[in-house]
Amino acid sequence: MRRRLHAVTAAVTTALALLLSGCSGDGGRSTDADGTIRLSFQSLAWQKESVDANEELVREWNAAHPGIQVDYVQGSWDNVHDQLLTAFEGGEAPDIIHDASDDLADFAYGGYLADLRTLLPARLKKDIPQQSWSTTTFGDGVYGVPFLQEPKVLIANTEVLRSSGVRIPTPDKPWSWAEFRQVTDELTSKEKGTYGVAWPLKEPVSVTLNLGLSAGGRLFHRGADGKVTIRFDEGDRIMPGTVRDQVNSDGSAARTALGMGGSDSLPGFFGGKYAMVPLGFSYRQQVVEQAPKGFEWTVLPAPAGSEGLAQGVSPQTLSVAEDSPHKKEAAQFIDFLLRPENMVRLAKGDWMLPTGTEALADPALHTAENGWATGAALARELRPAPAQSVRGYPEWKDKVATPALQEYYSGAIDTEELKKRLVEDGNRVLARYQR
Repeated sequence: MRRRLHAVTAAVTTALALLLSGCSGDGGRSTDADGTIRLSFQSLAWQKESVDANEELVREWNAAHPGIQVDYVQGSWDNVHDQLLTAFEGGEAPDIIHDASDDLADFAYGGYLADLRTLLPARLKKDIPQQSWSTTTFGDGVYGVPFLQEPKVLIANTEVLRSSGVRIPTPDKPWSWAEFRQVTDELTSKEKGTYGVAWPLKEPVSVTLNLGLSAGGRLFHRGADGKVTIRFDEGDRIMPGTVRDQVNSDGSAARTALGMGGSDSLPGFFGGKYAMVPLGFSYRQQVVEQAPKGFEWTVLPAPAGSEGLAQGVSPQTLSVAEDSPHKKEAAQFIDFLLRPENMVRLAKGDWMLPTGTEALADPALHTAENGWATGAALARELRPAPAQSVRGYPEWKDKVATPALQEYYSGAIDTEELKKRLVEDGNRVLARYQR
């Protein structure tokens, strides 16, 4: 979700926001002449509901804390890593940083982020499950607060499902990967021009790794010496093998969708070309806004394997800059922002799920409308993404895994060639980062 934004150029936006908020030189970290502490909070919220929720919470904080004022700075997911790296190196990073857990490793190991273990209150530490905290733990420190997450779900055309007579899965009784393949074949109709499923796999790596967890796939394995190596075991084959067979053997998955992003698949879905599309939970917002009048849709759990409905996720995070002179106050603002009632507001604004157990229990997130209840039921199955703390992962993803998986899904290479590339080429990449 976070990489498909339609924001204006981030560098210009951030620079203007800094100027308008009175920030300069020190990233906005200053103390006014009257002793008022000023903090800068760079948010990556982009949907109107999400931006409104964040800005409203900043106003509420400022009204209640005249001695600690927060300036809202609008950032963008489009280039946040490079923008933050430049800001860190220039000594102009925001005090409070909104990002995602899979982007934190380099900043944490590089000494740019504050270790939050002694800064956060016990309430917040206890409220967020350990499996979520593990996504922001690097070495012995915790460098971000994971607060929003989203599972992959199947967004399905209700009329096509109803007329087909297939069994409708639930979180308690999901489809297996084998049953999912059979169902998509049954939903495919050459006469109607309908495919059972469309897999938008323009960026195939995270989808493959995260959904592969359900079948026991891990790919990355850490040895006793702490070093990570890649293996391609039986569990790693199931999810990608299913997709490849749907595209190349069964004809139940649209080949043209392989090069699409999630948003690109929606017009075909609305037009009846695809019965189902696997998408991030937050795509429901686009479906609500863009679906034709009268179009009926539903949210179904992704297929399950030997590990049930387990999925990998990289939660959105809030961090504090290491060189902020007001770490304590920044942590206090994060605690306010992530009170259960406020976490619910942020989750609803982003159409995602909160990590906090108290927020997740809110009745508003368990309604049948727009599939909220299905998503909330999947929250307990979410796990840290397999490559969460693997150094060298970005290079492996871009240079090895992405082209290999794209060729595999299209049918250009077989499973053994995929394994060879991911493992042999991949381990050479990781070895350079672990000398």
